[in-house]
Amino acid sequence: MTDTDRRAVILVSGGMDSATAVYEAIDRGYEPYFLHVSYGQETEDKERSCAGRLAMDVDAADLLAVDTRHLAAIGASSLTDDDMAVADADVDSDEIPSSYVPFRNANLLSMAVSYAEANDCSAVFIGAHSEDFSGYPDCRPDFFEAFQQVIDVGTKPDTEIDLVAPFVEWSKTEIAERGRELGVPYEHTWSCYRSQSPACGTCDACAFRLGAFQRLGVEDPIEYEERPSYADGPA
Repeated sequence: MTDTDRRAVILVSGGMDSATAVYEAIDRGYEPYFLHVSYGQETEDKERSCAGRLAMDVDAADLLAVDTRHLAAIGASSLTDDDMAVADADVDSDEIPSSYVPFRNANLLSMAVSYAEANDCSAVFIGAHSEDFSGYPDCRPDFFEAFQQVIDVGTKPDTEIDLVAPFVEWSKTEIAERGRELGVPYEHTWSCYRSQSPACGTCDACAFRLGAFQRLGVEDPIEYEERPSYADGPA
């Protein structure tokens, strides 16, 4: 076990970005404490299963799985609202997509910081990246900088927790490339917004994921209903 000042809480959704963040944190010398949150998203069972498998893969110090329904009750997102359909991918759009869950990351990070402070962790990792913040306002670098100030002000005087978004300026392709270097088991991750098996291949999450693997010339190891070509999308 590493020293307590090298513990990190990692927000683990079960997707490829957070899985890569886990391996990045370990590579930087942190002992991983997993926080997985189910909030009423369509594929929550699959995501929870993937997070649990990843925790076993890396022998995580702890896996805290939280089931909260307030984001689904608030609604206004196609991920949680049955009356809203998950849209087909539009990788070139600059509009905020219907899959945006209002202020979700602030909710998740608040729980992660509580968990970190209670367990003497010195960092919180989140796998947000540049293609996220083009559409999701709570994935932008300015948001994480502001939230770091919230952490500094809102925790005990002797608490020091760094908010780490290691891929915030990276593309999905760069994340996939780094993950392959680190040996991330992407076959145990899930990104699809619509389906728990097979992945649809046509929602935004599938498009960005498939495009990343296609640009690397590597086959994505999970099963898809369709595998359109997205290699010409954002790199």
